[in-house]
Amino acid sequence: MSGSAPDPVTARLARARAAAREAGVDALVVTPGPDLQYLTGVVKHSHERLSALLLPAEGDVAFVVPTLERPGLAGSAVDGMDALTWTDGVDPHALVASRLGDVRRVAVVSDMPALHVLGLRDAMPGATLELATPILRQLRMRKDDAEVAALRQAGAAIDDVHAQVPDWLVAGRTEAEVGADITRAIVEAGHAEAAFVIVGSGPNGASPHHEVSDRVIQAGDVVVVDIGGPLPDGYNSDSTRTYVVGEPAGDVREVYDVLQRAQAAAVDAVRPGVTAASIDDTARAIIADAGYGEYFVHRTGHGIGLEVHEEPYIVGGNDLVLEPGMAFSIEPGIYFPGRWGARIEDIVVVTDTGCEAVNRRPHDLLSC
Repeated sequence: MSGSAPDPVTARLARARAAAREAGVDALVVTPGPDLQYLTGVVKHSHERLSALLLPAEGDVAFVVPTLERPGLAGSAVDGMDALTWTDGVDPHALVASRLGDVRRVAVVSDMPALHVLGLRDAMPGATLELATPILRQLRMRKDDAEVAALRQAGAAIDDVHAQVPDWLVAGRTEAEVGADITRAIVEAGHAEAAFVIVGSGPNGASPHHEVSDRVIQAGDVVVVDIGGPLPDGYNSDSTRTYVVGEPAGDVREVYDVLQRAQAAAVDAVRPGVTAASIDDTARAIIADAGYGEYFVHRTGHGIGLEVHEEPYIVGGNDLVLEPGMAFSIEPGIYFPGRWGARIEDIVVVTDTGCEAVNRRPHDLLSC
């Protein structure tokens, strides 16, 4: 008789241990951050007192935690693990070394503070420390059904905010004033916070990572609005639309049509079995053929999940083969320094036959 399926935490820990064994790594040490949240659901902050999940390839899992923080883990997924508590004055890195024993390769997460990386190095002189990223990214890149549902919810929430943007983009207001409206709306739409708000009007739209400024929005301005943040479960939204205040001047609509075709073609090209680089190539070729190649200055996309930017990256040279469950942005842009810029961004999830976009707002140049 078959038993019930393991809970998500148990399943993820088992996959991580199997991946470590396959990589020849003796143990993973995971401090607070997105990797710990992915593996256990525990959300903590890293600081000078070490907390860490010890995940050996073989043997029992343990969680190192300061004694004063142990009560905060009650009821969490790590509550049933072997707890290695310590108090101020005790070397927690030596505690880790004692627990892991005679290990030769230890993988640590990329956002572990240097304080703890160096402490572990000194406590385990016979072990080589390396990044756990090559192991854990293979798990985190492939979203399960619950994660895809979370991304759908995040996409719908940020779509609700974009639907309100035309009401706020009015000539005579500043980017900062519009940004404040957007920030409030992001939280009201169900996000835990607004992680980023870009309102790039006129020449500021030609700076892809512009945020907001005191520039007064003018009639005829093209405005890039790139916004997003985490929902309470930690999964992020990220969507860009380009607006125009009134009627655009010159060749704006002609250029925007090229961008819109490039973004649509890249989305249509997403399917299992193609490479990440090929999606970038699809978008870039259309923009370059129209004579604007030098004005597309960034990759076509980035993965998304518990982090706004994570694997896989949709960029030239990345031969990663796409698989169902991978989620990432498709966001080509065209930027004319000192004049204006435009970008269109959707989050897509690879399906068995193509992809699903979780953002549904129109892609046209939207007049305000």
